[in-house]
Amino acid sequence: MINSINLKSLLSQAGNRGEQVTSFALLFLGIIQSLTGGLIGIGDALQLFFHADNCLFVRKILREKIADQVMSHGVQLPDLFDTLPAEEAQREFQRELAKMHSLCLRLLEGKRIAA
Repeated sequence: MINSINLKSLLSQAGNRGEQVTSFALLFLGIIQSLTGGLIGIGDALQLFFHADNCLFVRKILREKIADQVMSHGVQLPDLFDTLPAEEAQREFQRELAKMHSLCLRLLEGKRIAA
């Protein structure tokens, strides 16, 4: 797997906080799509995106409640498979992905992305 994504470095290129939040949401929608399609596994997603440095960046620097919720949901994904029977874990996994997708769309509400 590739090295982890460092949100602090990646989002520092954005011009302002609003652009950082938009970039976060768009990036995360791609992560969700990759998880949904099986292109990356939960362990890879944790290593790639849901690691402590990114969680701290979102909480302390980005300071966006919805983005923090997205990260919290992502960090907890492996717990589903550790605690639930496989079939139930898969259903809950799909629900969690749908919830994270919805949260990302809320982050993008009302924002126009320049072409």
